Amino acid sequence: MQRFLADGSFLRVYLALALALLLTFGLALMGLALVDRVRVEQYREQLAEAPLQLLTWRVAALPAHERGNWLTQQSDMLDMRLSLREPESTDLGWFERRRLERGRVLVKVHDEEGWRLYRRLPREERILEARLSGLNERQLRGLAQMLGDWLAEVDGEARQRRLAGVTSDALPVQLRDLAPEGLDSHQLTRLRDGELVIRLLPGHWALTVHLAVPAADGSRQWLSIGPVSALEPTPISLLLLVLVIMLGVLAAIIYLIVRGVEARLARLELAAGRIASGRLDTRVKVDGGGFIGRVGMAFNAMAAQVQSLLRSQQEMIRAVSHELRTPVARIRFAMQMVEDMTDDPAIHRQLHGIDSDIEELDQLIDEILTYARLDSGMVNGAELERTRIDCRALAERVIETLAPLHAHLRLALAPGSEVEVEADPRYLQRALQNLVANACRHAQSRVLVRLSLESRLVRLDIEDDGPGVPAGERQAIFKPFARLDDSRTRRSGGYGLGLSIVQKIMAWHGGSVVVDDSQELGGARFSLLLPRGMGGRNKLPIKPV
Repeated sequence: MQRFLADGSFLRVYLALALALLLTFGLALMGLALVDRVRVEQYREQLAEAPLQLLTWRVAALPAHERGNWLTQQSDMLDMRLSLREPESTDLGWFERRRLERGRVLVKVHDEEGWRLYRRLPREERILEARLSGLNERQLRGLAQMLGDWLAEVDGEARQRRLAGVTSDALPVQLRDLAPEGLDSHQLTRLRDGELVIRLLPGHWALTVHLAVPAADGSRQWLSIGPVSALEPTPISLLLLVLVIMLGVLAAIIYLIVRGVEARLARLELAAGRIASGRLDTRVKVDGGGFIGRVGMAFNAMAAQVQSLLRSQQEMIRAVSHELRTPVARIRFAMQMVEDMTDDPAIHRQLHGIDSDIEELDQLIDEILTYARLDSGMVNGAELERTRIDCRALAERVIETLAPLHAHLRLALAPGSEVEVEADPRYLQRALQNLVANACRHAQSRVLVRLSLESRLVRLDIEDDGPGVPAGERQAIFKPFARLDDSRTRRSGGYGLGLSIVQKIMAWHGGSVVVDDSQELGGARFSLLLPRGMGGRNKLPIKPV
């Protein structure tokens, strides 16, 4: 637990996730509250739409001097305070006034003063204001009776037009020639006597108001207002939508948090890959003091230490190799002096053997210096001068150079089309020559060089009819001084550095060297694989990631 609290990065991640959860649930609650508020306001406006529309039409139809008395009478009957206001005298905002100008109803709820309803009079600037403390049965009866009297003033199509003007989704109004269904005989008798009947629908939490409207010919029609339903709970579909949005926001926040941690780890992975490929000058940019920052600092310290050790090793190898040349030269000079001082054939044979050993030692020193130079280039960064090379002409030069040294073998270049590649000609020739020389040391009678083009690669195959390379040793032979028989005798030939040099050269070019079995000759097949289409210079970049 102490380690967890001390580790700032883990603590920050968990705190960030906890805050994301709290933020998401907070947003969900705010969203539900906002949705419910919008639904309540919409419900109130739909309920107030028809009554206020009826009141404004009735007021607008009256002369100006009669409006005050009529509003006073209706205020007493409806248990609400009705008044006409100028737009400037109200405390409405600009958006609220714009809403009224478009003919909409405005409902404002005050905890102390109750409800305030506003609607603009038709074709006038004045606004009808209705103040009420709450909804009750008296208001419902008064509005229904007012609507019935208003419809009774006209007949026929005019009545239907007035009816269509006050009908809405929240407050449906219907006028039928037949008596309403579902009423008992007592309620029907009350309706025929001109009374207003309110019918409750318990199963639907709604009520309907019924009223008889007389016609000019002595008949009557039946007015039904409703059902007026109570505000229903939030639908399940809406709750599911809010839940999906909440989960989406939470997923996005967690993704951003984890993405930040992943990006920092990806930089570590990229740096590790570059160091594994030999670019030991690569460093990780350290930001923050959390566990990832500490890992980055440890990673940089490790890379610096490895680079320093390898540089020291390379400098020591170069120094030792150079220092060996001086005593070797003195030995060769002394041997030549001895050879000039005697004519004994036995001594000359021994001196000839010593000269061969010195020549082999010189070649070994050259190989070590070449390997050290290549390895040092991979450590410190290097630049290859690439030019377009005719691989067939290069292979012919290598064969012409090595063929006189192996007269018992038949070195051949397989026929085919021209193959070109962009590479450093000196190092590519060295790699090919090392592989052909290696094949000559192990072949029985034939060595074959084959060139081919693949989709993204240029392939140079060197095949022989020797014993081949066991499958379990095909990776080990590319290590420095590695031999299949672990010997250092002339019987196996070479110094164990040729294949390592080839691998370094191919890595420099962005390619690789692989070994498998030759299908044609039955021995080993070494293949140089070079990428196609690499133009200009290729510099191994060394920079922080």
